[in-house]
Amino acid sequence: MSRAALLVLADGRFPAGGHAHSGGAEAAVRAGRITGAAELEDFCRGRLRTAGLVAASLAAAAALGCEPAGLDAAADARTPSPALRLAARKLGRQLVRAARVTWPSPELDVLARDFPKGAHQPVVLGLTARAAGLGPQDAAYCAAYESVSGPATAVVRLLGLDPFEAAGVLARLAPEVDQLAGRAVAAARDAAVEGVDALPAASAPLLEVCAEAHAAWSVRLFAT
Repeated sequence: MSRAALLVLADGRFPAGGHAHSGGAEAAVRAGRITGAAELEDFCRGRLRTAGLVAASLAAAAALGCEPAGLDAAADARTPSPALRLAARKLGRQLVRAARVTWPSPELDVLARDFPKGAHQPVVLGLTARAAGLGPQDAAYCAAYESVSGPATAVVRLLGLDPFEAAGVLARLAPEVDQLAGRAVAAARDAAVEGVDALPAASAPLLEVCAEAHAAWSVRLFAT
């Protein structure tokens, strides 16, 4: 197992397309729900415990070797918003392209063939982790961290928030990321035995509603 591979995969500069997505932060900023570091921390904590937990569990299950089509269907069922489903598949398609060049793998080749429009990004992330020689906990950490780092980076651009403050938010959330990654791996191990229904289905209805509204904006800085 290569910890350096984990750093490459988790690096925001890895060309997987995540920089174009705010994780719902753009809509929250416009609605006045995020005005500074304190509100950003609350937003990220809520996102981590809902969408982050679901994504981390799916990624860990894929890294464990659970069947990708079943995981993709489970991701669909846990994503009510058509806009978010579309975004997740676009991100998955972009990640597969980058991953196949970086860590060539027959599993990634099959995924690209079976999902020409893209599988859900956390599923692709888990298979990418496998291809890179990483385990389910590494995949869970990547997904959990992405769920908060994306909004934090976006808010720096949207509000001109001090990057030091944004980094402080992520540092304060680190113990919760640790805890959530452990929960995600445990759920993934259950899913490997019991099926995908054992995976968490934590919901964030406001994120879903705002994603649909955001998709209809005529001018926006981020795709989601």
